[in-house]
Amino acid sequence: MVFEESVVLTEAFAEVVRRVKEALAAEGFGTLTEIDVQATLKAKIGKEVAPFVILGACNPDLASRALEAEPQIGVLLPCNVVVREVAEGVRVEAMDPGVMAALVGSHAIRPIADEARELISNALNRLSPVTT
Repeated sequence: MVFEESVVLTEAFAEVVRRVKEALAAEGFGTLTEIDVQATLKAKIGKEVAPFVILGACNPDLASRALEAEPQIGVLLPCNVVVREVAEGVRVEAMDPGVMAALVGSHAIRPIADEARELISNALNRLSPVTT
């Protein structure tokens, strides 16, 4: 089962984070949270890791519709988008919203998840023409 879509970019980490936020915004997603995993692990347990950020992205219209159809889906929101440094550059990974639909098992959620998947895919495509 594929649960994410990703793209690898060669720009500097901070530039990729900025571009990801812009690409998500262009598709109607706001960035609700930004977790600096690198800084958190360093501060909490003294562990050194490569730059790693988790962005909590939310499209208000889709979130509202999903919550109306299935209030419990709130535990799966917002959509997480990971930006992390890898040997090849900076990898951007986004969870496939279809996973949420599969977990919930609600037929009403499927079309909302499909729309969210399309918008997230569009955002990743704005970053680079090559996605995996």
